[in-house]
Amino acid sequence: QVQLVESGGGLVQAGGSLRLSCAASGRTFSTGTMAWFRQAPGKEREFVGATTKTGTSSRYADSVKGRFTISTDNAKSTLYLQMNSLKPEDTAVYYCATRLIYSGLTSLVRAYDYWGQGTQVTVSS
Repeated sequence: QVQLVESGGGLVQAGGSLRLSCAASGRTFSTGTMAWFRQAPGKEREFVGATTKTGTSSRYADSVKGRFTISTDNAKSTLYLQMNSLKPEDTAVYYCATRLIYSGLTSLVRAYDYWGQGTQVTVSS
């Protein structure tokens, strides 16, 4: 089993920044994929970005490219999402997820094995 716990969400004005953290514990691996997704009210969960466990390769959704950055700290078993130039349309619950076996930086929700409980990000205009 793997446990993922997100933190760092909150309320921020448009144009501001937030950094989300996702602490992993339990049966973690050095390989595989870690990702961030988000879900706004009434919408499906959508891909934000993903990275290899080593952080050597990343992929982002077009809607956040150039504004969001994913990074990892393997010593702390923690995944981060730095969000800059936030927009009201970024408002959502943000989830981290992990896929234990690497098979590319997939954006498919069903490809991920474990999920955190989510953290709310609200961007006011």
